[in-house]
Amino acid sequence: MDLGTANTLVHTKEKGVILDEPSVVAVNVKEGIVEAVGTEAKKMYGRTPSQVNAIRPMKDGVIADFEVTSQMIAYFTSKALKNTWFIKPRMVIGIPTCITQVEKKAVIDAALSARAGEVYLVQEPMSAAIGVGIPVHKPEGNMVIDIGGGTTDVAVISLSAIAYGESIRVAGDELDEAIVRYMRIRHQLNIGVFEGERTKIAVGSAYPLVDNLKTEVKGLSVKSGVPESIIVNDEEIREAIKEPIAAIVSVVLRALEKTPPELSADIHSNGIYLTGGGALIRGLDKLIEEKTCLKVYIPNSPLTSIVRGAGAILDDFQEMKKVCIN
Repeated sequence: MDLGTANTLVHTKEKGVILDEPSVVAVNVKEGIVEAVGTEAKKMYGRTPSQVNAIRPMKDGVIADFEVTSQMIAYFTSKALKNTWFIKPRMVIGIPTCITQVEKKAVIDAALSARAGEVYLVQEPMSAAIGVGIPVHKPEGNMVIDIGGGTTDVAVISLSAIAYGESIRVAGDELDEAIVRYMRIRHQLNIGVFEGERTKIAVGSAYPLVDNLKTEVKGLSVKSGVPESIIVNDEEIREAIKEPIAAIVSVVLRALEKTPPELSADIHSNGIYLTGGGALIRGLDKLIEEKTCLKVYIPNSPLTSIVRGAGAILDDFQEMKKVCIN
């Protein structure tokens, strides 16, 4: 399971990736019951009556609401296993490199309370590297940048371990919030965070594009107090997200600076692998290439790299167990 801030993905040994849904839960506050989870709950976000609260229980890659996260994991697990309610599965969960021991324990406890039999944690860059097909067991350095919803993890991997890692809590969510702030300040238009996310997907870029992209953004006019829509282009959104993009590039440069010389030589030969939802930001690979003078590779399906890596660990668990953390 890739228990992400924005989306949760589930991979099973026989079927591969079988679930990819938003990490959103709608809870009936009066009755204390879960109304909806995942895609259905995301549709309710910001549109619920007073007795229903649609929340995102994960914040910056860690659990912000333990009870709701447990219920979300239980829902996704039962949906994945369907009729096999009596099975207590072995579960491998991807986590950011920057989380504390307390936060790790919260993930394990949440999974155990959601009917898991055994729970193992793997750091997201390690899992992404395995999912991409990097031979992590070899004595050579490979750099992976994983940009998720809540965190950006940069790791240099060698001999089935992270030789050096950097992590910041600036990623997809921060880009969405930057667009929301930009629209309010520049265009006096209040938009929701999911409209910011949609705009980022539609026209977001980190590097000047050949073709000019445009999209319609809908929200509430600050001036008139009535619903309004405007047309924005990729140049404006690039301006909106330049600060969080600069922070991500900065952490990559810092990681390269602190990497030992032997591993640096390997990275020069092997290049950098860019995974996670942030890898889909247009031109981000070109920007990193320009700043580092290294080749940047984006896998075919960067969004599923972590969960496919976690699945590969389960496929050969006795051999791959050593990449998991205590």
